[in-house]
Amino acid sequence: MHPLDNVVWQSLSTRHAALAESYDQARRFVAEISTIGAFLEPSARGYSSLAHLVPSGQTVNLALDAPFELAQPGWSLVAGRPMPQMVYERDGSELPSGPPPDLQILTLGAADAAEMLVLTELTKPGPFARRTYELGTYLGIRCDGKLIAMAGERLKVPGFTEVSAICTHPEHTGRGYARILTTELIRRILGRGETPFLHVRKDNVRAIELYERLGFRCRVVRYHAVLRRD
Repeated sequence: MHPLDNVVWQSLSTRHAALAESYDQARRFVAEISTIGAFLEPSARGYSSLAHLVPSGQTVNLALDAPFELAQPGWSLVAGRPMPQMVYERDGSELPSGPPPDLQILTLGAADAAEMLVLTELTKPGPFARRTYELGTYLGIRCDGKLIAMAGERLKVPGFTEVSAICTHPEHTGRGYARILTTELIRRILGRGETPFLHVRKDNVRAIELYERLGFRCRVVRYHAVLRRD
C-alpha cells in the first residue's frame, strides 16, 4: 500500500494515532479535532465499526476510493463529490527562502481558534473544528488585526504531510495570500524531509491551477463523502 492510499486511516494509525478514537476496523479524530474518519475497507464490517464511533444524528467526513453506495444500512449521504489528491513533485529549489519581506506571516494557535473557525465557516475549505489547529502548523495573515487568510497542516503519514484549510476572506482575494501561505508550508515541510500533498474539490478549477503552478500533480481522484449516522 502506498502511504497516501487510504490516507486518513494511515494517518490515524501512525502519526496522528494519539488524536484518534478507534473501534475494530474504524478510526476517527477526536470530535473537537475534526469530523474526519476512516475504516480499513468500505465493507459492512467497516461501516458497522464506524457506527460505533459516530453518534446517531451526527456526521462524519470520509475519503473514499469510489462514490458512496446508498446501500449501506444506517447511513445517509449528506454530500459527496470527486476530490483529487495532489502531490508536490518538485525539489523546492524554485521556492523563496521565506515570505515577502513586507508581509508578516503568523503562527496560529489556541488564541486564534475562534477566528479560524469564523474564516473557515465563511470560505468552506473543508472540515474544520475548534481544535483542528493541533494537527500541525497553521499559518495566517492579519489585516488591521483581523485574520484574513490562513493555511495549515492536517493529515500526516510517514514521509508525507498534507497542506489544508487554504482560505482567504472574500474581501481580500486576488492578492496572492493563498500562494504565499501554501509556498511557506511547502518550504517548511520539505525542510523536514517530507513530501507535501493536498486534497481539493474537482470543481475548484482556480485552486487546482494554482496548485499545479506551484508544482503539485494529481496522483489519484478520491471521493469526499459526508455521511450522517441514522
